[in-house]
Amino acid sequence: MRASLVGTGYVGIVTGACFAHSGHDVIMVDNIKEKVDAINAGRSPIYEKGLEEMISEEVRRGRLKGTTNLREAVEFSDITFICVGTPALPDGSQNLAYVKAAAEEIGAAIEEKDIFHTVVVKSTVAPGTTLGTVKPILEQTTGKKAGEGFGLGMNPEFLKEGDALNDFLKPDRIVYGCVGEGAAKMLREIYAPFSAPVIEKDCTTAEMIKYASNSLLAARVALIDEIGNICKALGIDVRDVAAAAGMDRRIGPHFLHAGIGFGGSCFRKDVSALAWKGGELGVETPILSSVISQNDAQPLRIVQLLTSRMDVKGRRIGILGLSFKPGTDDIRDAPSIVVVRSLLEKGAKVVAYDPMAKENFSKLFPQVSYAKSASEVVASSDSVLVLTEWKEFADPSLYGNKPVFDGRGVTRTANYEGVCW
Repeated sequence: MRASLVGTGYVGIVTGACFAHSGHDVIMVDNIKEKVDAINAGRSPIYEKGLEEMISEEVRRGRLKGTTNLREAVEFSDITFICVGTPALPDGSQNLAYVKAAAEEIGAAIEEKDIFHTVVVKSTVAPGTTLGTVKPILEQTTGKKAGEGFGLGMNPEFLKEGDALNDFLKPDRIVYGCVGEGAAKMLREIYAPFSAPVIEKDCTTAEMIKYASNSLLAARVALIDEIGNICKALGIDVRDVAAAAGMDRRIGPHFLHAGIGFGGSCFRKDVSALAWKGGELGVETPILSSVISQNDAQPLRIVQLLTSRMDVKGRRIGILGLSFKPGTDDIRDAPSIVVVRSLLEKGAKVVAYDPMAKENFSKLFPQVSYAKSASEVVASSDSVLVLTEWKEFADPSLYGNKPVFDGRGVTRTANYEGVCW
């Protein structure tokens, strides 16, 4: 099948590369020429394990290419996926400007093409958006009805940063909702190479499945962090508690790793958007709201732990780990941002190291000193905070007798304290 994808961010480029790897012909669209040039040169515009190698191979095979010309991409393809960003607004709702702009331009291209074409929303959008926002735009610009003159679908992604290729190629499930049989036929065909349960519903249900999944995972993290705070006050180790609780088949072991909270582009944004949607519908969402407030406060607990042991003003505080999780250079909503900002406000001098995220973090905090290695951070600081569970931070011999405050349960050293244990 011939597919086009609008947006070469995390979701778009992973989806495009994996579709190409599965045997489809794929064209990626972005209005940033540097990203398109990188793809056509076989390079990835983001870091994700194995992604650049996959892009290089599929470009070489002629199954993947990039363009800045969206109309050319629609003309080339049978199906177009909208994979643009949906950033959060201050009230928790989503900024749909990029989705709307993409729908308008795709609609205009379909109108010119004057043949049946399927449009699928893969961007994470609040329940009701595909039918309430995207569908009217496409119908107005094409002059055709969804399900008749063009196909319309919603196909959420379920990708973990650091393991996204495996998640896409070996999914737990494939979810999509459609307007009309034409869109359903196209989605069945493009996902035919994949072996996984297929949930085919309406567009709003597909949207809600994505939000329910992320909200349930985020709530699990927030709850185990809160339990961890109680364990800390009791002088016991939450990891022992979580391991035993997770042996209950009704609970399971996943997402029971207490620490300084979740980060990344999805959880906070999606929980906030679902709470906002509930409010719009007149539904109270106290649990969703509590998940956000609990997680916002959690990173500061490691700062409180540090400042209860020393006055940080004028002291050199080492930070190990800046990305929100290992295996990525992504710092969006990373707990490290909250921690570093607080330390700087308290007059500390911060020296930091991360194997992947230094460049992204330095754009936010140019005043921070950036080391070339973890050992350099340890040697040059008065105390060390571990904020991301990169494997290279686990060796206790790295730290000597330096005071270590661990926010992720990475290590155990001679002079050590954990945030929840």
